[in-house]
Amino acid sequence: MIIVDHREKNSLLLSELIGRKQEVSIQHIEVGDYIIGDLAIERKTMNDFISSILNKRLMVQLQNLKQFPKQLLIIEGKEKMNINIHPNAIRGMVLSVLLDFQIPIIFSKDYEETADYLILLDKKQNKPPSELSLVAKRKANSIQEQQQIILENFPGIGPSTAKTLLKEFKTVKKIVNAKKKDLEKCLNKNKIEDMKKILEFPYPID
Repeated sequence: MIIVDHREKNSLLLSELIGRKQEVSIQHIEVGDYIIGDLAIERKTMNDFISSILNKRLMVQLQNLKQFPKQLLIIEGKEKMNINIHPNAIRGMVLSVLLDFQIPIIFSKDYEETADYLILLDKKQNKPPSELSLVAKRKANSIQEQQQIILENFPGIGPSTAKTLLKEFKTVKKIVNAKKKDLEKCLNKNKIEDMKKILEFPYPID
């Protein structure tokens, strides 16, 4: 569901959303032009963006957007600017939106592309969140690197120790199944205990 401010009821964007069978609700919105879940969206054409810089309206609108947990500014279109303003003033405001207000900006070429973004945002809101991995994954270019990464996830085992273990036991399977006395060639007793605890501890079932 996309909530649309009543002032947008005659816009081409709303017509596009309805034409694509997107579920919308036209309401009076105090903050922003569109609301999707906990996301408030301010939509502006380039000329409107510049005009709101000059009359200071944009600053108030951005502050109001911060009332929502998530915010987004969409700047639409690349029409010829009919307002005289130095390009650095525009760049400065874009940086201020991103850095000072910490509000993401999307530049869309027209109302059709804006509709693409809004529909996708609505789908993402309705999609159940995926479970986050507890491991910061990195690209592995070879099986050897993947083997090393597995071992480095054990407490106290860094790249050097992981390589030493692999050189000694040849495979991860042999390391996991090795007896404590054999592991002592490469690891101290505390590290061995930590590894065995992780390998043998039963995972709780809810």
